[in-house]
Amino acid sequence: MTTSRRADAAVRFLPLSPQVFQILLSLADGPRHGYSIIADIRERTSDEIRLTASTLYDALSRLVDQSLIAELDAPPDPADHDARRRYYALAVLGRDVARLEALRLERMLDMAREKRLLPKTRVR
Repeated sequence: MTTSRRADAAVRFLPLSPQVFQILLSLADGPRHGYSIIADIRERTSDEIRLTASTLYDALSRLVDQSLIAELDAPPDPADHDARRRYYALAVLGRDVARLEALRLERMLDMAREKRLLPKTRVR
């Protein structure tokens, strides 16, 4: 699929909810199981976004159906095998969607900076 066609396929998912964007970000570095996704999101967002197991698994099911992520048949590391855990990986389409959402958010922040709602450089 050409880059243009991939972008066209990805743009239809925008804008993403903050929860879905965080799930895709969590999987950007590699496969994870559900609890690891929840813990990563809580840590990265300083508890700003807290997903319950039921909310997470509903979202994961939807993302699998949309081909944004894939459920793996086996854990990425066989030493981590636990039959209760399901592992998920970011699909190519999911990475494209996450990238487009990050660019969309960046454009929105640039607009806020132009209106002097935010400083020109990020303050930590």
